[in-house]
Amino acid sequence: MKIILLVCFGLLHSLALAQTKPVFKAGAATSNITPPLGMEIVGNFAPRPIAKHVHDELHVRCLVLDDGSTKLVFAVADTISLGRDVWDEAKQKLEVATGIPVANMMFSGTHTHSSVSAITNKDPALDYRSFIISRVVDGVKRALNHLEPARIAWGTGKLPQHVFNRRWLLKEGVTHPNPFGGLDRAVMNPSSLLRARLAGPAGPTNPEVYCLSVQATDGRQIALMANYWLHYVGGVVPEHLSADYFGEFCRRIEEKTGAPCVGILANGPCGDVNNNDYSGKTPAVKREPYEKIKLVAGDLAQEVLRVRETLKHQDWVPLKAAASDLELAVRRPTPEMIAWAEGVLAKPKDATPKHRLEQPYAERTLAAREAKPDTVQAIIQAFRIGELGIASLPFEVFTEIGLDIKARSPFKDTFTIELANGSNGYLPTPKHHDLGGYETWLGTNRVEREASEKITARTLEMLERVK
Repeated sequence: MKIILLVCFGLLHSLALAQTKPVFKAGAATSNITPPLGMEIVGNFAPRPIAKHVHDELHVRCLVLDDGSTKLVFAVADTISLGRDVWDEAKQKLEVATGIPVANMMFSGTHTHSSVSAITNKDPALDYRSFIISRVVDGVKRALNHLEPARIAWGTGKLPQHVFNRRWLLKEGVTHPNPFGGLDRAVMNPSSLLRARLAGPAGPTNPEVYCLSVQATDGRQIALMANYWLHYVGGVVPEHLSADYFGEFCRRIEEKTGAPCVGILANGPCGDVNNNDYSGKTPAVKREPYEKIKLVAGDLAQEVLRVRETLKHQDWVPLKAAASDLELAVRRPTPEMIAWAEGVLAKPKDATPKHRLEQPYAERTLAAREAKPDTVQAIIQAFRIGELGIASLPFEVFTEIGLDIKARSPFKDTFTIELANGSNGYLPTPKHHDLGGYETWLGTNRVEREASEKITARTLEMLERVK
């Protein structure tokens, strides 16, 4: 009798342990965020084209992870970027509806240059801001509805052939005019006419691609999320809406893994990196529209799928999140810049400009003089997924900043997502401010010169907090 009671007690104890052991869950969903035709396509200087055709639909791709006590939410949207107020409204609606803290949500834009602005249009029928907020909220709610027991893994691969630093240093003593009437030591996307005057790339690239794989316990792929540090590819018909290579990558992943997998591509620090080799070593090839997008997306999907096959998925990992507002000074023009801008805008309309971009930057200079308030609050965020650290920054971040965060992170594996939870312009380092170039110009860069150093320090603090 005593033996039977002991056996029964042992079985009950094992059952109780099984019931109290946390279950790792995940869910994913996709919402269509394609705007109506007739809106202005943003991403380039005026005149901007009006959307006349949808080449491929735009989406927000959502992933929710749950370790039994903490939920993390990722949403990556096919948009050039979204202001903090847009993301904040979506997050607040979700916190009220689901109870998930705002600090546990990371929302970012892919940076396709073939999308529209979320600023309310004068035509109420084209209120894209309200539309995209509702679609993000619905997508996250549906991902929550799909939560099921899951396994997770992560790893890295390499795809160096598609990343090139687009900022080039000029040789000693050589300068290039900027639209403010000054001279720069670095140029973005230099033309072949400048090649003999170039000293070399002004910064590094990151050849790695990061892969986060989430599977159901029966082996079905729930989501496959990648992080690659490359600007949009382009080669899109100007009047077309398109998700660029980000959308094409997700389609390739979903085709290869099968339904209901959600492919996600979150952009990494690539404010100074694109897909064009300005060294002259790569032969120029005339390509059809969308051809290069398909090439890059295909290579990226192939590498991510290869990495996935090498991963060992875990049944449970701890999740943690931390977020902090960092106050940064808004960059202001000097009196000399204001005088220059007023002079440019006072010229007759038919006057020959000294620089092709002097008028838009004169307008931006005067706008920066009047902008309120004097500071911005930038959200710096860190997530822990087991022994993986993820940081997110609301800027177009130079690659070397992301590499510095990765090298100094307390996690063995770390990657960074840019244009997350807001959009505050380019983030160069102080060294690059001294060199000049497009990404450092007032109006392209909006915050104080030392912002990158403050942001890196706060990001490392957040990573330490979740570690």
